[in-house]
Amino acid sequence: MKHSPAEILREYGPFEGVKSIHGVSFDGENVWFASGDRLNAFDPESGRTLRTIDVAAHAGTAFDGHHFFQLAGDRIHKLDPDNGQVLATIPAPGGGRDSGLTWAEGTLWVGQYRERKIHQIDPETGKILRTIESTRFVTGVTWVDGELWHATWEGDESDLRRVDPKTGKLLERLDMPAGMGVSGLESDGGERLYCGSTSTGVVRAVRRPK
Repeated sequence: MKHSPAEILREYGPFEGVKSIHGVSFDGENVWFASGDRLNAFDPESGRTLRTIDVAAHAGTAFDGHHFFQLAGDRIHKLDPDNGQVLATIPAPGGGRDSGLTWAEGTLWVGQYRERKIHQIDPETGKILRTIESTRFVTGVTWVDGELWHATWEGDESDLRRVDPKTGKLLERLDMPAGMGVSGLESDGGERLYCGSTSTGVVRAVRRPK
């Protein structure tokens, strides 16, 4: 198992009117984050806020290339990215105890925080297709280049973990600095992992090891 400190490339925020960040996503150009009662987009080059959409946004956020999926209480809403209209709703596997959310392989992957689990679910029905167990509280979840990464947050310690998507075996770990908790997690498809923070309302870019 590879183990190293996380290399923080950049910090974005704090953002006006945002106290904490609950989920992070990437649409191919801009970074989006959930802040409780809205989704917010910013340009990762300039850091400038570009858009906000008023929707319930309590935890993880995902983008499938056309629509957003957003955890809202015990449900997952499929949203129109232009106006935030709820197009469909499925039950969240954790019944409201869910954390991270990402899209991969035509399915949704949902973190279940205190249960230390990640569920792969059918985006049409919410049916659980596979469950992977972690050894720590699970927050954000993301896929990149066939790799499954998830964030943990327990006590004052957070790390980013690459795990085997079939067995959950820990393959690589990046330790965040003490007190720097991670809520949402998303990849830009390249070298950056975007990490949300519920304690400071900022998004941090961490280098993904090659």
